[in-house]
Amino acid sequence: MNIKKGKCLCETVEYEITGLLGPVYNCHCSKCRRWHGAAFRTRASINKTQFNWISGSDNLSSYKSSENVTKFFCKTCGSPLISTYENKPDILGIPLGGIEGIPEINPEAHIFVAAKATWHTITDSIPQFEAWPGDEEAVRKTS
Repeated sequence: MNIKKGKCLCETVEYEITGLLGPVYNCHCSKCRRWHGAAFRTRASINKTQFNWISGSDNLSSYKSSENVTKFFCKTCGSPLISTYENKPDILGIPLGGIEGIPEINPEAHIFVAAKATWHTITDSIPQFEAWPGDEEAVRKTS
């Protein structure tokens, strides 16, 4: 079985993901940049049934970042952990920075590049999209 484990910076909150990650994108929207303090957030989508909190779920806090999206993070260290979507309750957004040892992940696209940081230049050959690239929050099979 394909299991990936992740945790926050202070290691209070730990989780596991079973199965394959959905599409991986580098998101350049201003909210992701602010949430991660970086030029972009590398993230994947998974089905909620693939996700399990191992420890520290009582140490979560949340912020409704838009009408549709709620971000969850560690109360102690502030590490970003998951995003939930009101219009897609079975899908979770996962920032890849907290997952340990993901083999051979290749982002499929840069998204929301219309809002990218003015000081950042995208230098790779991954496709770029001004906004969302199409089939919202597609997830792969969990096996």
